[in-house]
Amino acid sequence: MNTRTSRNRRVVRSLAVLTVAGLVVAACGSDDDAAEPTTTEGDVAETTDAPDDTPATTAAADDDTDDASDDEATETTESDDTTDDTADDATAFPVTIEHKYGETTIDAEPERVVSVGFAEHDGILALGVTPVGVRDWYGDMPYATWPWAQDELGDAQPEVIAATELNFEQIAAMDPDVILGIGSGMTDTDYETLAAIAPTIAQPGEFPDYGTPWRDQLLVTGEALGRTAEAEQIIADIEASYEQVREQYPEFEGQTAAVAFTFEELPGAYSSNDIRSQMLMEFGFEIPAEFDELAGDAFYFNVSQEEVDVLDTDVIVWVVSNEAGYEAVRSMPLRPTLNIYAEGREVVADPLLSGAFSHASPLSIPFVIDELVPELALAVDGDPSTVVPSAELLVDGATSGDGELGDDEQAAADAWAVVFDSAASFDDKQPHLEDAEALRSTVEAYAATGDTMGGIALDPTVVQIDGTDAIVTYDVLFGGSAAYTALEGEIADVDGVWQVSRDEFCDFMALARTPCPAG
Repeated sequence: MNTRTSRNRRVVRSLAVLTVAGLVVAACGSDDDAAEPTTTEGDVAETTDAPDDTPATTAAADDDTDDASDDEATETTESDDTTDDTADDATAFPVTIEHKYGETTIDAEPERVVSVGFAEHDGILALGVTPVGVRDWYGDMPYATWPWAQDELGDAQPEVIAATELNFEQIAAMDPDVILGIGSGMTDTDYETLAAIAPTIAQPGEFPDYGTPWRDQLLVTGEALGRTAEAEQIIADIEASYEQVREQYPEFEGQTAAVAFTFEELPGAYSSNDIRSQMLMEFGFEIPAEFDELAGDAFYFNVSQEEVDVLDTDVIVWVVSNEAGYEAVRSMPLRPTLNIYAEGREVVADPLLSGAFSHASPLSIPFVIDELVPELALAVDGDPSTVVPSAELLVDGATSGDGELGDDEQAAADAWAVVFDSAASFDDKQPHLEDAEALRSTVEAYAATGDTMGGIALDPTVVQIDGTDAIVTYDVLFGGSAAYTALEGEIADVDGVWQVSRDEFCDFMALARTPCPAG
């Protein structure tokens, strides 16, 4: 993986949350999010927040299909498949599903689906059904739907149910045909109230609250919606993806791994009962038996800073949510004594990747595979000199720079900042933006969206000049607060003026769904 490719992957990954209505952005976690560890709901495990155990339980379908021999054959096949699917849906009902609180019968294919499970709507969307109500979890995402599921959500605007106590009046007002709460942790009292509103599916009795494996949850969801065949196909596709990872990276087999975090300045890791650890196990890694012993009945454990060597496995994945999280890992006093540090076997899951890792849904699993697996491969290649791109963010000063910028670096930084400052005028941007006049409408749309968010800025922290080109390391600020840190872009000196290329500018705007005009 070359430097430019890895840089682009990081930018795309972090800016993928720029969605909906031009530029709706959510930063995952904040210093105010910290809470005591809980076995109910909470934020994704990260360096400033408590671990959580509200796993989403779905998997992503691979939509690739073989090309038909000709258009007519394709149309006929699709028509026949649609007819068969409709017939299958119709004959699937009535269906009776057993769960923790008894059994529920669904008489006909539901049209108005309400999801009260945390992140449960990922699986519903993967099955091609758009719920009318969804449960929030964390991250302040539009319609409680993370970037990997936005395409499936499309233009739909489901009503959002708060992550706190269930609002039964709100749910009843949605007039649901079925209520799905496999990942909700609902109590028996909750179930009785919900069941009086509409047929309700609770978690299976054989699993703990929030502990239904994604395969089981998807199958139950598919049965409730009359889409069992689709659920089985999704599972098969995910299984094939896991198998492909194991075949492509046989070196993963048998190596020990830790999915680690810090909480209240204490390092810790997840046991083999956690969905994040289980995904690494799907890749071929092993979670040390000691982790399960330390966790006991919980899904994670903490150790003191002096005991951090417990985490010294063949590879470690740090999950973080913000700059404070990165700093908490950087500042561990004994981390430099670990083999994983000395031999470059650390990987960092940034806020978006940590979210996908924690959802473990049919729509987030492919995202995790695409983003995490290449980094794992670099970390375990046996060569300590191999750079793992995400781990560069753990280097001291990675987001703060090496002191004051020189004159040339400052000029490049100023040009970069003005181009991406939503409050800056077009006239100020024009000298520093290639083909600026042709991009005026995009600049204006960006400014309008920034006004609704208290301003958008890309704040340079480090500039590295190589001839007439420069790499800018920057933080993304929304309303003056850093949402993402240590991203990278390019700027060039054109006839003595630092200028952002049209491609660089439009790449950012495309991710922000404020596309540039063709040209």
